[in-house]
Amino acid sequence: MELNSLSNLSSASSILLQISTLLYLFSMAGYLFFLFDQRDRIQKISFHLVSAAVIVHFLSLLVTGIAVQELPIKNMAQSLSMAALAFGGMFIYFQHKFNLKILGVFASTLLSIMMLAVMLVPDTQVASNEILKGFWFVAHIVLVFTGDASLGLACGAGILYLIQERGIRTKTPGFFYKRLPSLDFLDNVSYTCTTTGFTLLTFGLITGFIYAKSIWGRFWNWDFKEVFSIGTWLVYAALLHFRFHSGWRGRKSAIMTIVGFMIIIFTFLGVNIFLGGHHQGFTK
Repeated sequence: MELNSLSNLSSASSILLQISTLLYLFSMAGYLFFLFDQRDRIQKISFHLVSAAVIVHFLSLLVTGIAVQELPIKNMAQSLSMAALAFGGMFIYFQHKFNLKILGVFASTLLSIMMLAVMLVPDTQVASNEILKGFWFVAHIVLVFTGDASLGLACGAGILYLIQERGIRTKTPGFFYKRLPSLDFLDNVSYTCTTTGFTLLTFGLITGFIYAKSIWGRFWNWDFKEVFSIGTWLVYAALLHFRFHSGWRGRKSAIMTIVGFMIIIFTFLGVNIFLGGHHQGFTK
């Protein structure tokens, strides 16, 4: 691709990314306003802002991908951007499925924080690498990121559950009581997000093993991120096992979704920053 064309595409992608960030921030402001003023119109406007932000965000990454001829996930800024897009997309899906309006407060806030981090983290140029291409690599990235996004939303629903449960348990409903649905509904949302995320993460790990075999000649490399990813998978596998066989619903399940998502965050950020490994080249 010619240098001028590449520069134009890069500029267009940067502008689109900035626009999407502003839309995420406006959506967060709208949802925070909705927290105090429960009119449906405010929530709908805020949701449409998130939807518009996700569309513009996707276009930004698409333009970047066309420019570099590969999946734009070679440094920390690009990885955070991809994670935010996956989170925004999954939020839209679950919002249509459950219409849990208050979840938008959590989602839009986290999206705004992630996109501000994208703006602040240097978008370091990394040379093209042939091993970061191909079907199995793309499938691995898409499945893991959408799986993590679903598990992040399970965490959000878990937080809302604990807030509502505490008010009911202490008989001091307070500010959130009328703004949150029933405990059973919140538990069901968290459970669905967890099972969806766990399924996507499972297939993401499988495609990752296949990709590793095709590149390094072995399924497992004892890479730090591989170890922590398997650890994350085991945490959620344990959660679902105890839920099915030991009645771990409600409070215990909500706490586990939060713990699990904290591990995901450390796996995504902490492992690369402090430990390194084969995956460090994706997010350094």
